[in-house]
Amino acid sequence: MKKIFVSGCYDILHAGHIQFFQEARALGDYLIVSFASEDVLWHHKQRKPSIPDEHKKVLLESLRMVDEVIVGTCMTKGLDFEKEFLEIKPDILAVTEDDLYADVKKDLCAKVGAQYLVLPKTPPKFTPVSTTLLVNRIKAPTEVPLRVDFAGGWLDVPKYSRPGAYIVNCSVTPMVSLRDWKYEKKSGMGGSGAWAILEGRNPLQSELDLGVGWQDPAVISETGLCVWRSGERPILDAKCTGDFLEGRMAIYYTGYEHDTPGNVGKERDYDRIAQSSLIARTGVLESNIQTLAAGVSLYYSVQLEEGMKPLPAISGSIARKYCGGGHGGYALYLFPTPEAREEAIKAQPELTPIEPYCRKLA
Repeated sequence: MKKIFVSGCYDILHAGHIQFFQEARALGDYLIVSFASEDVLWHHKQRKPSIPDEHKKVLLESLRMVDEVIVGTCMTKGLDFEKEFLEIKPDILAVTEDDLYADVKKDLCAKVGAQYLVLPKTPPKFTPVSTTLLVNRIKAPTEVPLRVDFAGGWLDVPKYSRPGAYIVNCSVTPMVSLRDWKYEKKSGMGGSGAWAILEGRNPLQSELDLGVGWQDPAVISETGLCVWRSGERPILDAKCTGDFLEGRMAIYYTGYEHDTPGNVGKERDYDRIAQSSLIARTGVLESNIQTLAAGVSLYYSVQLEEGMKPLPAISGSIARKYCGGGHGGYALYLFPTPEAREEAIKAQPELTPIEPYCRKLA
């Protein structure tokens, strides 16, 4: 009888584990699955398993391709199963291509004449997922706000960051969820960052991987009307609820999609963008809609110089700009009073009212 041995944490069983077990079992006649005990996990990773050891053992034993399950208790890093492995003397120790403990496992195999076998990666039957991602998905909120940016855009992109400059933005309602999205897609309101948060992915890294900045996941996670220091990573400079913006914001869909990654390399006046951030920051600190509008208007002038199409002038508004830097999506309009916004919405049905959102502390 040819015995196959595999090991891991298997903290939350998912389809990737099942596929690995199936491929390992096909190598022989008897599959032994070992998982690190709760004590081992705590000793090496300072965390507890998502489910108790006895429950995990029963789940693994119930799989039709698994013949035996062992709870590894040895504290040797990477070899929590060492004692049982030496006793069983399996024919093959099967591992994945990303095995972190190849050297010590090969030495262990040599002691019993077992083959150390790396299983090649095969196309997954399901979208690949990790235990960490599953845990994050469980912890992820069911709904989040999107955001509008007032000034300082692009200064959150690490290569364009500037000391002494800021990014000013605000999380807004209506909220969105994976099943209920009240806005156009690719709209310039932080949708990709919001989606990453809802899926349990790392939203900051997700945005940086796209070659854009961190402001979207930063303000969506923080909520409120925020001022951030320009730099490599988000550092909060000031925050308020944004109550003075209630009834004074609306968005207008331009009719064409927003594309930030596709416009990263365009030339633009970063000096004036930085200046717009200083003015908008003062507006936030003073809760002054007129000063904030001045910062927004300065930023809009930079957007026009960059080549963005002029936005329609709407009666009663005191400032307008594209949300984000992607030459499309939504545009933000500011109004001096709720009454002015109400009149504008009556005259311009294309306008959609939005409100500042700040998460209440428990």
